[in-house]
Amino acid sequence: MARTVDPRRHEERRLHIIDAALTVIAARGYERATTAAICREARIGSGTFFHYFPAKVDLLLAILELGADDVAQLRATVEDIEDPLAAISRIVDQLIDDASDPRLGGFVRAVAAVMTEPKVAAALEADERAQRELLLEWLARGQRTGQVRTDLSAERLVSWVRLLMDGFLEQIAADSEFTVEQEGPMLREAVRGVLTGFV
Repeated sequence: MARTVDPRRHEERRLHIIDAALTVIAARGYERATTAAICREARIGSGTFFHYFPAKVDLLLAILELGADDVAQLRATVEDIEDPLAAISRIVDQLIDDASDPRLGGFVRAVAAVMTEPKVAAALEADERAQRELLLEWLARGQRTGQVRTDLSAERLVSWVRLLMDGFLEQIAADSEFTVEQEGPMLREAVRGVLTGFV
């Protein structure tokens, strides 16, 4: 008789492996993050690893997919906020919260090294598209309510906000002196300034 799988336990184990992989990839980079090292960090055998992830790239894609899931959850979180600027601030705050994970810098560097791989590029593009769509929705609302400047299109403002957010993450990854605690408030201020025209 086939063994039944507990979906909750299965997902917990999968997320445990992903968390261990994030730690190893952040510390070693993607190429040097061996499946053996990930298995040691997760305290699992290689058979368990390959049951969940047939190849290391599948694991990286799973991590990136979690980012896309986070955008969907964030969309649900801000859905009931009436003030567009408050919703945009919540989106920026989520990025700042994510950036406080000490593994983020290493992971950003690791992904940058393999971002031209077709599957990785597609996952990154899907994540970027989801983030842009979420921002675009709220920026357009802000323009309609008069809270967000209208001398630039909402699409162009999205590009500027994404530039600030991506630049923040890249700087966190590249400069140990550039900290979330110190620079997070500046990111909030810069985004608000770009959106309201008061820079």
